[in-house]
Amino acid sequence: MQATHDPYEALRYPDYRRLLAGNMLASIGTEMQSVAIGWELYQRTDSAAALGLVGLVQFLPVILLSLPAGHAADHFSRKKLLVSAQGLMFLASLGLATLSFSSGPIVLIYFCLLLTGVSQAFNSPARWALVPQLVPENTLANAVAWSSSGWQIASVVGPALGGLVIGLAGEAGIAYLLTAFCCLSCAGLAATIRPRSNVRYREPVSLRSLLAGVAFVRNNSIILATITLDLFAVLFGGATALLPIFARDILHVGPTGLGWLRAAPPFGALLMGLTLAHRPPLQRAGRALLWAVAGFGLTTVVFGLSRNFALSMGMLALTGALDNISVVVRSTLVQVLTPDAMRGRVSAVNAIFISSSNQLGAFESGITAAYFGPVWSVAGGGIATLLVVMLVMWIWPQVVKIGPLHAQALTDKEKEMLELSKDTGGDTLVP
Repeated sequence: MQATHDPYEALRYPDYRRLLAGNMLASIGTEMQSVAIGWELYQRTDSAAALGLVGLVQFLPVILLSLPAGHAADHFSRKKLLVSAQGLMFLASLGLATLSFSSGPIVLIYFCLLLTGVSQAFNSPARWALVPQLVPENTLANAVAWSSSGWQIASVVGPALGGLVIGLAGEAGIAYLLTAFCCLSCAGLAATIRPRSNVRYREPVSLRSLLAGVAFVRNNSIILATITLDLFAVLFGGATALLPIFARDILHVGPTGLGWLRAAPPFGALLMGLTLAHRPPLQRAGRALLWAVAGFGLTTVVFGLSRNFALSMGMLALTGALDNISVVVRSTLVQVLTPDAMRGRVSAVNAIFISSSNQLGAFESGITAAYFGPVWSVAGGGIATLLVVMLVMWIWPQVVKIGPLHAQALTDKEKEMLELSKDTGGDTLVP
């Protein structure tokens, strides 16, 4: 007889609850900061390219530092790395507040954003690799669903609060100060958790050890296919970076409306995340993933062409709901298919893909909007997302066959690769 599904299983572990609460606070802060940065820069520069540059500046540290950060997460305390990353984010937010209140040089604003990218590069691998040390392996799918829901709650509250603060205060500096407080609170909560010990390897840093996560992902076709799908879907289909333009020039709703527009995708994702957490794992995860990403592209096209605020809000909410299916499927597969000794490095590779889609996608949106206008930048990106889905189905047809998430396991080829790594005297990939 099948055991009853417990939708709150992961939340019954106190250390996981503290980590989740800290991550939610940090995410609320960073989302507030994103709204503030977008509004302030567009007000001061009146340039879509300036908005796109925000994504590029935050992406560069991630692409350069994520692999060393993943290596560090597999060899040192993941908790200490997470606390240190939030401390750096705290300092960067204080810097942004100072520059905002004093109308400081825009180049220094980008420098502070560079520091936030460094923080994110170390934060993501440590945070994701820490989760399996707080809950049993058979609870990972539920933990991923709640982590996603927590991030979506923060992504609803953060933009709305950021837009409200800017609207009431008339400036972005207060939002940056609130972000600094949230990051400091996250660091404090993370410092109190007591994760189970994990096996740490003290082999010297080498190119091979740094690239071990890349090699693992390359040899795992399921992980490679799912994160590639997410990368290009959000890279082409994301509209977040251009929302200040839509709010001011197309929908005419001001900074408060911008906050609501930013909150719409995570609101839809939150509803979907709660639905996924309260139901058993998806039985046809591959098909659900492909349909979700295709729907994401279609709703993005409709948003780009919309001139009605309510319709635009609805389409953004749908993009969030559909994207969250992709997040849960991909994140669960990465956790389930990766040995603990590799989770930091594999999470780093995953973080590079995510940042590439978000930050580099923001840069792509800004540049294409500067040449073709924001409407065709967004609508064209949605069409490109639909093409990406078809391309992934052609290159990796096995994605369609992915079944229940809880039933996934390492393939014989992957087990052979892990055993071979031990026999060759290279990096030990399994405990």
